[in-house]
Amino acid sequence: MGQKASIRDVAAEAGVSVTTVSHVLNNKSGTRVSPETRERVETAARRLGYAANGLARGLRLQRSQTLGLLGDEIATTPYAGRMILGAQETASARGWLLMLLTTGRDPEVERREIQALARHRVDGVLYATMYHRVVRVPDELRPMPVVLLDAADADGAYPSVVPDERGGGQAAVRELLAHGHRRIGFVTNVDDIPATHGRLAGYRDALREAGVPFRPELVLAEVSDTHGGHRAARALLDRPDRPTALFCFNDRMAMGAYRAAGELGLRVPTDLSVVGFDNQELIAEGLHPGLSTVALPHYEMGAWAVTTMVELLDQPKGARRRAAGPVVMPCPLIRRQSVAAAPH
Repeated sequence: MGQKASIRDVAAEAGVSVTTVSHVLNNKSGTRVSPETRERVETAARRLGYAANGLARGLRLQRSQTLGLLGDEIATTPYAGRMILGAQETASARGWLLMLLTTGRDPEVERREIQALARHRVDGVLYATMYHRVVRVPDELRPMPVVLLDAADADGAYPSVVPDERGGGQAAVRELLAHGHRRIGFVTNVDDIPATHGRLAGYRDALREAGVPFRPELVLAEVSDTHGGHRAARALLDRPDRPTALFCFNDRMAMGAYRAAGELGLRVPTDLSVVGFDNQELIAEGLHPGLSTVALPHYEMGAWAVTTMVELLDQPKGARRRAAGPVVMPCPLIRRQSVAAAPH
């Protein structure tokens, strides 16, 4: 059996000093470590199976070295798995244990799960939602350190991280504009949630910066599933001045748009370019041709939430600050084969 990796092994693997490894993995405040160096150290620690001595540190600081991740449905949502992974790997690299509990959006279950977290004496709770929305933090959680994950609270009282819905929408439409498209339809969602408003704002931003007039008749809202995407796309593509490109609220709606195009004998991307949102790989890579789409930064948000919580816990109780307003995480464009030059 191989010898257990030491902190010196991690330092050698990452090409940094032992002191730097200690600062990163113990999240020591007041030290300056670049994001690139921090990532190298955490990657080396994971590769070697090394974790900081969390138990000893927890005893010294009278902590359980355990965080709770309390979510509504994220554990049963395929594309949110990377959010859990980002939180889990970051916690492990820093010597913390992560407990995952799911409520199914049932208030009674949520109360029981919060009681379970209290019984296990978790040091803090990551309160996560399946999709970006505004939440009210349960009263039972208010005595505890809380970080919101893929959610924000109306008062901005808690540290929180959300995706840049507006920037993602802008990136999607910029991609279509760069290929010469000027009649760009938006197949959007009927729900009154931040993603709906943000992605529409990004759509309009991109048109405005390109000098393309906004045409409200090219925006159609439907239920955000494959059937809704099909209905909205079909209505847009049946127009005499049909769009040459569609930006879809999510990848499921984009799948419906592919179906509508096929019914009309339109080829993607030769006759119609399509960009989705979410980067659900089973859909985006399963469609033919592969769907260009905007990725939600689930892994990065999970990692940020744990890092922020540990930093919060490292502050003296009286000095703990709760950041106002959410941190907005970039949503990158993932290019596949669904975008081409606008047809003449």
